[in-house]
Amino acid sequence: MFSLVTNAYAAGGASQPGMIAQMIPLVLIIVVFYLFLILPQQKQRKKHKEFIESLKRGDKVITSSGIYGTITKVNDREFVLEISEGVNIKILKDNIVSKI
Repeated sequence: MFSLVTNAYAAGGASQPGMIAQMIPLVLIIVVFYLFLILPQQKQRKKHKEFIESLKRGDKVITSSGIYGTITKVNDREFVLEISEGVNIKILKDNIVSKI
């Protein structure tokens, strides 16, 4: 009788997927996530960093909050923008969205 139970258990266990087969969907999800979300975002960050580094004094820019201004001074982490005659503001470099 013991051999019948063992054979039945072995037959049921053989139909279960192996560990590698169970991990394939997880690996596939991670690969798709990387290709469609992480990789394009890294490219966009690199492009924005190159854009920020190319800005210089006298460039007209738009900030992320919609303020138009002209760069009057460049520091390590920030720009000084002239938004109106005699009105200057300091803004972090990362907040510049585009060049006019």
